[in-house]
Amino acid sequence: MMEGTTAFGVNALINLFLSLICIVVSWRILMFVRIEELLRVKRPGYAKALMILLSVVMGHMLANFFIDYLSWTRQISQMFL
Repeated sequence: MMEGTTAFGVNALINLFLSLICIVVSWRILMFVRIEELLRVKRPGYAKALMILLSVVMGHMLANFFIDYLSWTRQISQMFL
């Protein structure tokens, strides 16, 4: 068993890397969507900024789902001790 501060640090690192991975996955998925054509923008920089914001929001939501899922499975395992 890990001590409290070590477990807290490991949990923080897992959450951080999971969030970054989910943001990258969201970015890669959004690359297939042609937002410039859908929004008919004249400046593609605005469309890229929108894609960055959308990928961060979607990645954060996906990471929160996985983090909650990991937390729930850890809590369920404590039920049988």
